[in-house]
Order: sequence, then C-alpha cells, then structure tokens
Amino acid sequence: MATLNDWIEGARLRTLPAAIAPVMVGTASAIHMGAVAPVRAVLALVVALALQIGANYSNDYSDGIRGTDDFRLGPARLTGGKLTAPKNVLIAALTCFGIAGVAGLALLALSGAWILLIPGILAVLATWFYTGGRTPYGYMGIGLSELFVFLFFGLMACVGTTWTQIPQAPGWLWMLASTLGFLSVALLMANNIRDIPTDRKSGKRTLAVRLGDTTSRNIFTACFTLSVMSLAVLLFTLTYSWPLILVALIITGFMTALAVLPIVRGETGARLIPVLRNTGLYTLAWAIEVSAFLLLA
Repeated sequence: MATLNDWIEGARLRTLPAAIAPVMVGTASAIHMGAVAPVRAVLALVVALALQIGANYSNDYSDGIRGTDDFRLGPARLTGGKLTAPKNVLIAALTCFGIAGVAGLALLALSGAWILLIPGILAVLATWFYTGGRTPYGYMGIGLSELFVFLFFGLMACVGTTWTQIPQAPGWLWMLASTLGFLSVALLMANNIRDIPTDRKSGKRTLAVRLGDTTSRNIFTACFTLSVMSLAVLLFTLTYSWPLILVALIITGFMTALAVLPIVRGETGARLIPVLRNTGLYTLAWAIEVSAFLLLA
C-alpha cells in the first residue's frame, strides 16, 4: 500500500510554487490598486493549489493506466509504480477538483465575478484532458499543453485573482501574468526535456519530443529571460532608484543563471530532476520580489 510519503510525492510539491506565485502577485496587484480582501485571496490560493494537485494526481492516473510511466526516470508514480490501485489516484484527483470547485464558487459568490465561471470550468477540463480521455492533447505535441498552461496557470490565475478583489486589469498586470504563464511553460518544458527519451519509447509525443532537445532547451531559457525583462519594466515603472533597480536585476539574473545552468550545460536524465524544483522556487522568488515592489510602491 502507498505510504503517506508516496501520496505527498504524488502531489509533486515541487510544482506548487508555480500555483502560489500567480495568486501572490495577483493579490499584491489588488492591494497596490487599493483593495484589501484577505478572505478572497485565501480562497483563490485554495483554488490554485487544489487545481495543481488535482492535475498532478490526474496525470499520475492517466499516464499510469496508459503505461506511459513504465520507462520514467523520476520517482515512481502512484499508478505507474503500482503503489496503489488506479481508482484511488482517480478519487484523489476528483476530490482535489471538487475542492477547487467549491472554493471557486465561494470566491465568485463573494466577489460577484461570475464572468470567471466559464474559464474556471475550462481550466478543470483542460487539466483532465491533458493526459486523460481517449485523445489527450498532452500526447499530440502541437503546443496545446503549453498554451493552456500559459492561459490558466498564468493569465487566469493572476489576473483572475486580482479581478475577484478589485475589477481592474491594467496593462502591467497582464505583463506580470504573462511572465508567470511563461514560467509555468518553463516548468512543463523542463519535465518534458528530461523525459524526451522515455516519452519516445512509450509513444508520448510532447512538444519537446517534436521540437527536439536543443530547441526545447532554448524555449526554456527564453522563458527565464522574459521574466528578467518584465521585472526590469516593472521596476522602471515603479521606482527611480537606480541602485535598487540594479540590485534587484543582479539578484534575479543570478537566480536565473542557477535555474537554467543544467539546461544550458546539456544535462540529461536524472540530472534534470532538480531543475523542476529550481524552476518552481525561482517562480516563487520572482513573485515575492514583484509583490514586494508592488506593496512598497
């Protein structure tokens, strides 16, 4: 039987910072524009975390029953590693989606932002059909996975969080949300770059498999470059303190170098596993830095 540690590993905690970051930036943006709504912020965080964990369990279940995880290099999955019955993983995924749905409805009821109901439903469907269903789009390798990650875990998560607290969405907010979307794409790309050899064996055609190793690594690096550029734009907009801007950009550039170094050096296989953690931590650190500037401006 699966242990508690197995279930925690199945939740893939290294991906959760990418779920926390958009809510953090979205809330800081709302406060920057004059809104303070802690209950709504907490509900938005519950939605983001439950949806991310549900996505992880859903992928575990769907990849496991298809046999896609039979050749994987990372830690054994709950389903693919036969640590528990597939139905238990499915129940865990559906429970997380249910929690996200309840919290989301409560958030919409409090904020009156019912316009976000349809995008919310689409986010759950996109999460399930990534690897679930008869023709999962995650196996097509045509960029839908990356597009939906950008839309739902970047734009919607960040702008949606702000909108439920204050119905405003200025251009700079879309820039920050887009950056978070690209960092979520980088997280997905890092996972798929690592799995290119095993995905080819199992017949899983991700975008990384179709584009090849070199191009996929370039896309990963470009996502991080965009994060530094968007931070620079925000800093120039919010402050005229050149020393502060310089220090912030140096720190962010250093963190970027640490995160992308294994990708740039051409590391493969298990050596790329820490990249997932580092990408998630970088995304969270970037969000903390941006949020701090928004709150202090």
